[in-house]
Amino acid sequence: MRLSIIITILTGLLFVTACSDPSANKSKAVTNEAAPVASPRAAAQGQKYQITAQNSKIDFVGSQVTGSHNGSFGDFSGQIDFAGTPEQSHVNITIKMDSITADDPKLTNHLKTADFFDVAKFPEASFVSTAIKAGGEGGASHTVTGNLTMHGVTKSITFPATINVTPDAATVDSSFSISRKDFGITYPGPSDNAIRDNVVLTLKIHANKAG
Repeated sequence: MRLSIIITILTGLLFVTACSDPSANKSKAVTNEAAPVASPRAAAQGQKYQITAQNSKIDFVGSQVTGSHNGSFGDFSGQIDFAGTPEQSHVNITIKMDSITADDPKLTNHLKTADFFDVAKFPEASFVSTAIKAGGEGGASHTVTGNLTMHGVTKSITFPATINVTPDAATVDSSFSISRKDFGITYPGPSDNAIRDNVVLTLKIHANKAG
């Protein structure tokens, strides 16, 4: 009898672990209509730091009722225009959506189809900052707002980030959840294993000073 109780408890614990939502303890990005972008003249001022897939990472975690999957983007580039303080600075980044990979090859292929990112129709995603403010949720140094274009939809998103700048590099670290449905990605998944709306996005940017 004791053995059956232990097995039942362990099974229950495994089920709870498998069903946990990875976005539950993450800051949730605030999504609004697209905001005006600073003029090219303003963005051109200051020191430039180059973002590449060799010095930075863009990872994500998506989940279903029974578990989660890790993924990342392998081809992206961008620039931080640093104008003395983070609050006066701007960042832009472009992601090649065909570079998406997940921890399951079948899922990688599925994510590229019209059920999800439809990379043949929408080959790129991009982010352009519109405001950076001091202070952020969860102890972050700043709050970043910018226009995210993905799957043919452009929305303004706001999320916390920790930003550090030295003469040689600028780093941006952030992890937050974002709703895929805000960008028209609505594939529900199997009826007995539905896909959750919120996806965790993790940014580890280490941009090097441009030569």
